[in-house]
Amino acid sequence: MAEIDTQKSIYLFLHGRMDLKEKATNALTAKGFAADKITMALPTKVGEVGEYMAMLWMPPNPDHIKLQQISKVEEVEPEGMIGLWKGVSKDDVDTIPLE
Repeated sequence: MAEIDTQKSIYLFLHGRMDLKEKATNALTAKGFAADKITMALPTKVGEVGEYMAMLWMPPNPDHIKLQQISKVEEVEPEGMIGLWKGVSKDDVDTIPLE
């Protein structure tokens, strides 16, 4: 498992579960990420290689966060709700319980 650099930016995907935003943010800060490094993921702006993605998993009733590190970013035509994230490759690095 790769070492997690909690100083890097992390993009949070709630999959429509805005009611879990605070719980997810608290779980990430407990893991060591600074609150100012946690950004809501937008379909119009992707992260950079080495940064992280945090996804509530498994929709529609998530019980944990899947933490992934961005390994590659390719230019793509935006598609639906996924938008530009369609061109992002990532590697699973950890899971964090939503407690």
